[in-house]
Amino acid sequence: MIKQNFLMKGIPLAVLGALASGQTLADESLSVVGSWSSLPLYKQYEQPFWTDILPSESKGNFEVVMTTHDQMGIGTSDVFRMLGDGVFDVAMTSGDYAVSDAPELEGLDVPLLASSAAQAKRLIEAARPMVDEIYETTFNSKVLAIVPYPPQVVFCKGDVSSVSDLAGLKVRASGRMTAKFLDALGAQSVNISFGEVPGALQRGVVDCAVTGAGSGYSAGWWEVSDSLMTLPLGGWDPVVTAINLDKWNDLSAKDQAFLETAVAEKFEKAVWDTAQAELDQDVACLTGNGDCARGPSHNMTWAEPSADDIFAAKRILIDTVLPEWAERAGSEWVQKWNASVGKVAKIKLAVPGE
Repeated sequence: MIKQNFLMKGIPLAVLGALASGQTLADESLSVVGSWSSLPLYKQYEQPFWTDILPSESKGNFEVVMTTHDQMGIGTSDVFRMLGDGVFDVAMTSGDYAVSDAPELEGLDVPLLASSAAQAKRLIEAARPMVDEIYETTFNSKVLAIVPYPPQVVFCKGDVSSVSDLAGLKVRASGRMTAKFLDALGAQSVNISFGEVPGALQRGVVDCAVTGAGSGYSAGWWEVSDSLMTLPLGGWDPVVTAINLDKWNDLSAKDQAFLETAVAEKFEKAVWDTAQAELDQDVACLTGNGDCARGPSHNMTWAEPSADDIFAAKRILIDTVLPEWAERAGSEWVQKWNASVGKVAKIKLAVPGE
């Protein structure tokens, strides 16, 4: 049910009315908040699943009213807090946006560990039990899916061809751990929103910015940058889909099983199955190296990471960035990370206090 605290949160009345209109004769009506409305993940996967596939597959048992956090005018860091409060039933956005409430969640999206979709999937599957626990205890929510954005690569003005070239530059980070890495590298991490990046690059507020290749293509970052460095400097920016725990517990066992299976098979699997091809396509569209099916291709200079780049970056990650995170996350979460993500990545962090 739509809660009265929509009004207290400053949600526009038009959006409130649209969500409230979802209370129909369907057995279960869900108010759903998707991720960025302008990006491919929402357009190609989230919106079709929630507004078409789920109602159709359930034969009308589930009816959905859907919007996105940017259409509602709420901050990304508020999405999962509001989900836990029951302001809406289901929400999805990058886990990196929630780390101020749960520093341990940074362990889901560690930069540089995965250079392919297959590697990223293994790491995220290993992290899933941790993420389930974090969302239940911190956000009163049950995780339904974790899917990737494409890896978070680096768009730069001018000629930037290696990790060492980033030292001394101002770089927009896509998450806290990426910001810590940039600072350790000798760059200056800058915290600005995705939508502000093109103007910031144009005005010289930042020299480079980290985001997914497809996101940068869709948002026109190629117009204000010259070099594309495809080192996964910001990880794969996993997007978590979760349902308010009270809403979940109100569903029948049959509806719970149906919803969980439908999300896994018709949404989560579909995103993962195309993740590597989407990345290859995004790079082709930005650099002109290959055919672009999305629209016009562009001619950014493609800087592929060298073996030396990868080695140097991982040393900074292991020697500086991950130990700093371990201190903030605490010994319990470090032990859980070591036994899951760390085991897959072949990294064992020192446990604080031991």
